[in-house]
Amino acid sequence: MSDTILEVKNLKKYFKTSSGIVHAVDDCSFSVERGKTLGIVGESGCGKSTTGRCILRLIEPTSGSIVFNGQDITRLRRGAMKKVRKDMQIIFQDPYYSLNPRNTVYQSIVAPIKQNKLLPGATKAQLEERVLELMDTVGLAKRMINSYPHELDGGRRQRIGIARALAMEPQFIVCDEPVSALDVSIQAQILNLLKELQEKKNLTYMFITHDLAVVNYFSDDIVVMYLGQIVEKAPAKKLFENPLHPYTKALLSAELEPRAGANKDRIHLHGEISSPLDPGDECRFAKRCQYHCAECDCGTPPLVEIEPEHFVACHCVK
Repeated sequence: MSDTILEVKNLKKYFKTSSGIVHAVDDCSFSVERGKTLGIVGESGCGKSTTGRCILRLIEPTSGSIVFNGQDITRLRRGAMKKVRKDMQIIFQDPYYSLNPRNTVYQSIVAPIKQNKLLPGATKAQLEERVLELMDTVGLAKRMINSYPHELDGGRRQRIGIARALAMEPQFIVCDEPVSALDVSIQAQILNLLKELQEKKNLTYMFITHDLAVVNYFSDDIVVMYLGQIVEKAPAKKLFENPLHPYTKALLSAELEPRAGANKDRIHLHGEISSPLDPGDECRFAKRCQYHCAECDCGTPPLVEIEPEHFVACHCVK
């Protein structure tokens, strides 16, 4: 099979409102290598989560193509998409609201197994054995099998979400800010669990986050988004060592230094944030950019390969 498990081309998602058309995701293209992690980073409202949901077709994209395992899934009918979705799962940001509060741990994990008939003809004992196996995989004690979400902490709830995704035996998982609602110590545990599962099961992740330290630790390649568009994409090491887009530089300058007393030159962004409502043909970051020039107002900068595997959308970066 090809090394590329997912290829997204010219993905767009527009929402019609009474005030105009919101360009939530606007002409995004990227690919994900099998067994690797693509990190998507950007501030709130940049279109990260919408991109992930469009790829899984939890939200229908406006246009563009999504090729998964060599098959264009963009226009698949519901039945065909249901079969493909067994290989594409999601871990949601909030582990409490993504779980039914009336379901026990057992009921939450067994539901996708039953609904998708993954163990046809299985007895209750066989289903329970499978649930216990999944619980053990994600580090949930057997004694919690009849617990309800409100009886568990955030880390354990998120482990239920991970077990539920693993029940489908997927190849590709969208991790939609899976640790942002957790305490820092618990975040590390969940991240290490996801890393371990990736190595054992050859999983491919799309990791959506606004935490730069997390995306640096967890990702092989990184896409930086701003107001629905990709402004920079590169291997993680290249992007952190040599950020080229002014927005990426500002993001990295805001990252906290782990060393006490360390000084860092912070780039403060000033100016008005462009509206995603009917944006014109101009650079959307121009009003906040210290390198703003006349060319920025005359057209949206294309995503150009500045150096091998390092793409930037900026008129000022040559």
